[in-house]
Amino acid sequence: MMEELTLKILKEAMAGTAAAFRCVTTYQPAGGVGDKVFPPTYEGGKYAVEERVVENGEIVNCVVLDSVQSQANRMELALLEGRRAGLFELPLVTAAFNDDRLRKKFKITSLEAPHRVADAIFRDSLYKGVIFRKSEKGKILDHADISNATGLFGLCPTALVFGIWDSTGPRGGLGAKIQRAIVSEMIGYGALEGVKTSSRIDPAQITLKAATVYERAEKSASSPDWTVDESLAMRDKNQPKKVGKDGKPSEINHGNVTPTIETGGFTLSYARQTTVLSLAALRRLRFPPAGESKSSSERDRVARTLLASLGLMSAVLVREQGADLRSRCLLVPTEDFVWELLANSPGKNEPKKYSLTGGQAVEVYKAALAEAKSSELPWEDEIELLPSEDLIKLVARSQELAMHQAEGDE
Repeated sequence: MMEELTLKILKEAMAGTAAAFRCVTTYQPAGGVGDKVFPPTYEGGKYAVEERVVENGEIVNCVVLDSVQSQANRMELALLEGRRAGLFELPLVTAAFNDDRLRKKFKITSLEAPHRVADAIFRDSLYKGVIFRKSEKGKILDHADISNATGLFGLCPTALVFGIWDSTGPRGGLGAKIQRAIVSEMIGYGALEGVKTSSRIDPAQITLKAATVYERAEKSASSPDWTVDESLAMRDKNQPKKVGKDGKPSEINHGNVTPTIETGGFTLSYARQTTVLSLAALRRLRFPPAGESKSSSERDRVARTLLASLGLMSAVLVREQGADLRSRCLLVPTEDFVWELLANSPGKNEPKKYSLTGGQAVEVYKAALAEAKSSELPWEDEIELLPSEDLIKLVARSQELAMHQAEGDE
């Protein structure tokens, strides 16, 4: 039976010279070997394909199934879900958009914002009536760096795990920049690109030449926004305004769609998820007490151990949620989740292997947090912000524009 990864083991690894914890897991499509999966597409509808060298030195075709950025977002959302479920404590900065002028009300957290706590949404929000970055809490970001990460530890510890670049703050590109300590990605190996087909049969059997469709001049709750009656059509230069370019029924999603064949999807030899938590990156961080420039080795160790446990917990929780990456891209593991501790002495020993479940990871994290609090390291709860008046107006106008575009009233 494999040894469980405990807080004691984590503390020893953090205090020593070990390079990283690593978890490498092989997957197959849920439909079985040879079933097609659909990776994410990027600009121009292209897949991220490349060649990689595998263990035996062979060069194989690969495709990105889930990028480093996407994996980080999934881990953060797993933490958010665990926090909301009351499984553990975790500092959180939030901005609630509840103004009555908004068509859609929502709440953004530092675990969802693209730039984490340094995001422009928080920058342009208020904390107790003061612009966040000019408030006592927000100014923490102005002075954060690897030699003094104490304030950021208490405000947004996930920024120290997943990385942060305060490029939108008062110092611009010179703002706080801390590298990711945890990196994860999912890659398809032996990737062979295929094709996909699309078509639609209209159950009402509406043909393309049935009528010309116009935009209706007078909108109402009892009729669609289009009409086939020229007399009821909106006028453009004294001519009835057609829907779309030609006013065909297909412009309003009626009628058959001719079957098409185009590039789409891949079959794979296997998929692999690789997650690495860099202990070396965490060891660069220092945590001096407020107002001081020097930190103690014990205080640093406690803070780093907490961050390591946070990274491990996020990775384990997201793995246990499953790998349903997107439509037609559900993967299942073909082996257990095993964490390896990589020594900083190549060839000296085989990596030590450990098991770690979600429940165990939560307990390790909670124990590490208790030690951090005993060491008087800062630890916030939820810091609630309110969007500034200008930000509310900007969001409200964007929502209005989006609604009109959806209605075809650009």
